Amino acid sequence: MTELTLAAPQAWPAQGEWTYEDYLALPDDGRRYEIIEGVLYVTNAPNSDHQFTVTEASRQIGNHVMAHKLGRVLVAPFEVHLAQRTRPVQPDIIFVRAERWPSGRVAYFSGAPDLIVEVVSPSSARTDRVIKFTAYELAGAPEYWIANPHARTVEIYTLSHNEYALLGEFAGDEPIQSAVLEGIDIVTSSLFP
Repeated sequence: MTELTLAAPQAWPAQGEWTYEDYLALPDDGRRYEIIEGVLYVTNAPNSDHQFTVTEASRQIGNHVMAHKLGRVLVAPFEVHLAQRTRPVQPDIIFVRAERWPSGRVAYFSGAPDLIVEVVSPSSARTDRVIKFTAYELAGAPEYWIANPHARTVEIYTLSHNEYALLGEFAGDEPIQSAVLEGIDIVTSSLFP
């Protein structure tokens, strides 16, 4: 994911000044646009390893959530509005507890999801590990997973005293542990092709 400089007939805001209204004026060109602290970021279509991990993680998390009637699991593209200057973000996967999910059909989720998963790629490493990490932490998302198809690992961070602390880094045939989804049964290697 990179910051974007748009060459367009209209004058776009300077980085740091982007708003949700500016986002709504962006072209529908297949890219994933996100605004974090007023800075516009853009992501092109991901590769097959990334998508395999998103698909497998969402399936396994979703199966656990459905079996226990815990809430909703959604994948990108879906807007999350973390704060006034950080909207939208589009995490690869989100989980929101049933009691926090709004009734009816919604265009976006407002607030911090209970669990966020980002699948890191070489082009998104800084964004996922620094920029989004900080945004999710500040918004109060209780748990953040960073899945790395290249290293075949999953790092899980949980919120403690308003800061993320590493719950664990899982690899190989280790079972993933989650504070938000207690008892989830995912073997780390199953998330990677």
